[in-house]
Amino acid sequence: MKKTFLLAAALIVNTALFAQSKWGVDPVHSSVKFSVEHLVISEVDGQFKKFDGNIVSKTPNFSNAEISFSVDVNSINTDNEMRDKHLKSPDFFDAEKYPDMTFKSTSFKKVSGNKYLLVGNLNLHGVTKPAKFTVTYGGTAKDGYGNTKAGFKASTVINRFDYGLKWNNLTEAGGATVGKDITIDLKLEFAQQK
Repeated sequence: MKKTFLLAAALIVNTALFAQSKWGVDPVHSSVKFSVEHLVISEVDGQFKKFDGNIVSKTPNFSNAEISFSVDVNSINTDNEMRDKHLKSPDFFDAEKYPDMTFKSTSFKKVSGNKYLLVGNLNLHGVTKPAKFTVTYGGTAKDGYGNTKAGFKASTVINRFDYGLKWNNLTEAGGATVGKDITIDLKLEFAQQK
């Protein structure tokens, strides 16, 4: 009887220690932004207004968490309707054919303190390539409604040519109208799911 009780207690403790927590992105308190060089002399900023993401973690500090994310390419916004239309066209995203950009993690490792390295596969414009994000974990807190939230900032630079986004014109001086490197910056707040 005593052995049965101890075995049951150990099983409960073991299950509690390795229980998964699930988190969903809170779009109201999150953003997905990007910037790209223009005419070799400046940068243009933009963002995606519609996105979704999930985290499944077995540890309170999110080490080795599984992360997935998706972006609705048609929600691109650079504060210029004509440019947004061009970006959605076959010259760039070809949003009608490839409406989503997706990311699925292969590892999420703590580097030091609140700094992490997120590695995974980014699918854009029908092409999947490995991508690495540097991540800062802001911590967790309860909001005014009793919901537990976790905050992250993540950034990476990708070469758009790697994903088949090769449209360009040359300037009078011979430089590219649009740079090849895209900086992606995410500020994300996740809500723990009950």
